[in-house]
Amino acid sequence: MKPLKEKISITIDSDLLEELKIEAERDERSLSQFINLVLRKYIKELNED
Repeated sequence: MKPLKEKISITIDSDLLEELKIEAERDERSLSQFINLVLRKYIKELNED
C-alpha cells in the first residue's frame, strides 16, 4: 500500500529552488519526488543521532 500524499504550499528561497530543480533533473525525478527524497533522508539522519 502506497503512503498517502498531501498537497502543501511552501515558500522557498529562489536560489535553493533552482538548485533543487537542477538536482531533480540530474536524478531524473520530478521536483516533488526529489524534495520528498531529500526530506526523507534528512529525517532519517536526524533519527539516527
